[in-house]
Amino acid sequence: MSLRQLEVFLPQENAHEIEKVLEDQSIRGIWQVHLWADRSIVKILMSSQEAEAAIDRIQRRFSDLEGFKIVVMAVEAIIPRPELPAETPPDLTEIKPDVELDPQRSRINRHELYEDVNRAVGLTANHLLMVLLSTIIAAIGLLRNEETIIIGAMVIAPLLGPNMALSLATTLADMSLAKKALKVGSIGISLALGFSICVGFFIPVSLQIPQIASRTSVHVSDVILALASGIAGAFSFTSGITNAIVGVMVSVALLPPVVTFGMLLGSGQWEAAVGSLLLVLTNLICLNLAGVLTFSVQNIRPSNWWEVPKAQKTTNAAYFIWFGLLSALVVSILWWKNFHMA
Repeated sequence: MSLRQLEVFLPQENAHEIEKVLEDQSIRGIWQVHLWADRSIVKILMSSQEAEAAIDRIQRRFSDLEGFKIVVMAVEAIIPRPELPAETPPDLTEIKPDVELDPQRSRINRHELYEDVNRAVGLTANHLLMVLLSTIIAAIGLLRNEETIIIGAMVIAPLLGPNMALSLATTLADMSLAKKALKVGSIGISLALGFSICVGFFIPVSLQIPQIASRTSVHVSDVILALASGIAGAFSFTSGITNAIVGVMVSVALLPPVVTFGMLLGSGQWEAAVGSLLLVLTNLICLNLAGVLTFSVQNIRPSNWWEVPKAQKTTNAAYFIWFGLLSALVVSILWWKNFHMA
């Protein structure tokens, strides 16, 4: 079981209240360190599963005190190993899986999740360079019909963060994070699209290339792929382990279709470009819908109770918008296919 160390900065006269605030929670260790004058730091060692509830309680009790601050740190190892709390012999009638499979207890706490996602949407020169390089590699792979090159492009494409940040911002009703996610995501896709249009304008693009032709229409498998990628992306953040494989899954649903759309647009192949555009839009909608759904299932909510109704309204509105857009796209895709068959 992973552990967290909470370091709570408080006035010395209030430090002793921590144990009472957390009296019904399983604490592996707690100690107080006097800093200076009337300031103290209380260090609490506990399981990561209970850290979120503890942080919320401490914040509600002490947030109005001057100098209050909580620092959350992941614990890599403890020597000697802490002893697990004594447990009574399991009863056959006890339903253990309910605890083990509880979606809220199987994730990192809300505060760590927010910081991880927020860091993933930084608009930096490195971010833009990686978008540009991944677009160049993807364009080469598509034109040469080499899937391995396309996969290489998806490994370095930084497209996971903005989509997951928008989903989390929706779940928490955090407008500042939503604006940041939309800004970074829009700039990244615009950069990839703009460069792809230039490639299509100067280099011949043939629909006879299978890797390009396969991305000019939408199939049921594409919708399933985008939904699965969005769920995997959200789970990778909530588990605290974001790896390149998950980034590839999101990129496979987004980067190649965007590059294909841009190149076809630049080469003047409008009808085929519309098919790629429908695929891009379908993937964007499904990725974000899956992200919102996953964060909701894992019961990620604002820490303040008065913000919860607003967050619920925002989440419901997001469901309505994404499902509405997806329905409109399905109608457009069916119409487009009938138009081509006519």
